Amino acid sequence: MMTEYKQSLFAGFVPAESEIESVGPNSMQAQDRINAISRMLDGGLGEKPMLGGYRLEKELGKGAMGVVYLGRDAKINRVVAIKTLALARGFDEHELADVKENFFREAETAGRLKHPDIVSIFAVGGKDDLAYIAMEFLQGKDLVRFTRPGNLLPLEKVVSIIARVALALSYAHENLVVHRDIKPANIMYEASSDKVTVTDFGIARINDGIKTGMLLGTPSYMSPEQLAGKKIDGRSDLFSLGVTLYQLVCGQLPFSGDSLTQLLFRIANEAHPDICTLMPGVPRSLGKIIDRALAKNVEARYLTGIEMACDLHNCLMKADRA
Repeated sequence: MMTEYKQSLFAGFVPAESEIESVGPNSMQAQDRINAISRMLDGGLGEKPMLGGYRLEKELGKGAMGVVYLGRDAKINRVVAIKTLALARGFDEHELADVKENFFREAETAGRLKHPDIVSIFAVGGKDDLAYIAMEFLQGKDLVRFTRPGNLLPLEKVVSIIARVALALSYAHENLVVHRDIKPANIMYEASSDKVTVTDFGIARINDGIKTGMLLGTPSYMSPEQLAGKKIDGRSDLFSLGVTLYQLVCGQLPFSGDSLTQLLFRIANEAHPDICTLMPGVPRSLGKIIDRALAKNVEARYLTGIEMACDLHNCLMKADRA
């Protein structure tokens, strides 16, 4: 579902020098530019490629729509992570203008969020169908590795992490920003400092327009109303956080299916397996928090992330007294 935005996208946020001439001529498509960057980095000779005002140092990883690079601000020498997005991959040509407008506006809004547990966005820019976001370079890794049976975090640590994410989401929701893609892959954790950071604000909104086939994997964390294409608010993020909490506690998703259709039906209509039955050591108080977060009826869920975080903290205090 594409939303038309009439306001200026770049005022006060996108750097003026958002050209990408150093990685190819104007006629280049996004994938060609990404390939050119890879060749320049792999060659290891000559000047490093530039993306806007950032010098790209190396590739950090690849996603469904682009590549993440380690970069450096050419003016102030700040190390950043740069996420590129090949916007044309999921959209027809006539949709691309709306997608770009959607993306830049959401990224600009997310860039105004200032919270210790939300990644800082420094700039957005782009050329043709290649967009990029320059953001804080984070230590640590995402939580995906802790969703597998045999590699689960201690229960107290899981509750502590999710409580902090709930507070970060509460701050974002108060500032009228809905994440839309909360999942373990978008929560970074650095064990030595016990630092938690929520990432990819401002990126997930473009997924609203991506064709269903490109959403495989992500729907497992989406709320019933988001999957139905309805208007959503922060309570949808809290449902996704409940899915994440469930998976981090027991090592499996609350909803699964042999097909996308079956998965969507179960999320919308079937109750999740009781966490305390799956994991007899899980306190009933935590089970009740998960049940409330995963309520099908949005009115039955937590109204705010603060409310959910308070219950999680109370659960921790009870565990300490036990």
